[in-house]
Amino acid sequence: MKKTALITGASSGIGLELAKILAGDGYDLVITARREDRLIELKNELEDKSSAEVNIITADLSLPESPMNIYQYCEDQNIQINVLANNAGIGDYGLFHDSDWQKTATMIDLNIKSLTHLTRLFLPSMIDRKKGAILNIASTASFQPGPLMSVYYATKHYVLAFSEAIANEVQEYGIKVTALCPGPTQSEFQATANMEKSKLMDRFPMPTSKDVAEYGYKAMKKGKRVAVHGFMNKMMSKVVRILPKKWVTATVRKIQERK
Repeated sequence: MKKTALITGASSGIGLELAKILAGDGYDLVITARREDRLIELKNELEDKSSAEVNIITADLSLPESPMNIYQYCEDQNIQINVLANNAGIGDYGLFHDSDWQKTATMIDLNIKSLTHLTRLFLPSMIDRKKGAILNIASTASFQPGPLMSVYYATKHYVLAFSEAIANEVQEYGIKVTALCPGPTQSEFQATANMEKSKLMDRFPMPTSKDVAEYGYKAMKKGKRVAVHGFMNKMMSKVVRILPKKWVTATVRKIQERK
């Protein structure tokens, strides 16, 4: 029986590249995102270039019913998920008190609630089989507070803390849980988060989504719990833990201010 991977946010960026990598490594796929046309295009490409069977589910994971709908689809189709890649997520840029509450609520629902719910739905069967892997897309934002993107940074801190905790809980069952923590990456994220004018975008060369996806997939296969992409990002993730929080927060604010 072929292994199957479920990838959320598969229509672009890291999620799309993960789909290509997993299909190339012999996995069948269940891919989900809001944009059906992108999913159909990716399905056709992957089935043409690999032996993967690709199932598509058009879903908005910020809606509370979506995780259960995805789980029920897999149950109804008798699809056993061996790898769960929780990639779907959004950000927002600006002062919290000026933020649009609906976008903030959507961000919390997508970045936290859907990721947690999907993990809760698919993890028990992995435990029963004593085999499986979960790749949660966190961020270098996970390691410190983030003025001008306060809620986004907080959601990614949750993803990191949650991933590390359940990695400990399920290790005795042979399940691998990895939090992938990329820095700014070439993708659609900057546009949807209104970050194009942030100084952060000019600080360092941004890796491609393919580079980050390949790094994350290798880290997951090795069972690495926290995978920080890029040497400078690795160094900064360690340094911010020992520096005074007030200084770190002020520095992040300065870096993220508009040009």
